[in-house]
Amino acid sequence: MAKTRYLSRLLSPALAALLGLASFTAMAQSSAGLKGAPAAFHTECTSCHIGFAPGLTGEANWRGIMGGLDKHFGVDASIDEKSRQTISAWLIGHAAKGSRYASASPEFRISKSNWFVRQHDEVSSKVWKRASIKSPANCSACHGGADKGDFDEDRVRIPS
Repeated sequence: MAKTRYLSRLLSPALAALLGLASFTAMAQSSAGLKGAPAAFHTECTSCHIGFAPGLTGEANWRGIMGGLDKHFGVDASIDEKSRQTISAWLIGHAAKGSRYASASPEFRISKSNWFVRQHDEVSSKVWKRASIKSPANCSACHGGADKGDFDEDRVRIPS
């Protein structure tokens, strides 16, 4: 019995540390930014919008996005097959796995994922419609470091 209590006291901090490490890993993965991104990613993807860090969503969403570039959120964003394969491999290889970020979202939109909606639940629909913001997909409007994968809540500045 004493051995069991000793083990449970030992395991509780260890379990807490493991859970903390898992949370930290998920956060680091989502904010790892664009390190190692192929040149094609910068050329093709960031020419129209910020480059979304692959850890912000899971493999299913990246497959959906990259498989539907001909109708990419209302725009034909088709690219050559070699670039598509290179970008897809990088995104999928660095996609969120086993975390809240990995679940599929409606229309493959990061801005409609459960974690995104929870993180932004205090933002009213009027704020999203401001001319300075336009939509939830315009991360750079409020997150000055979004293009580098920095979404630190302490640095958020919501424009008027």
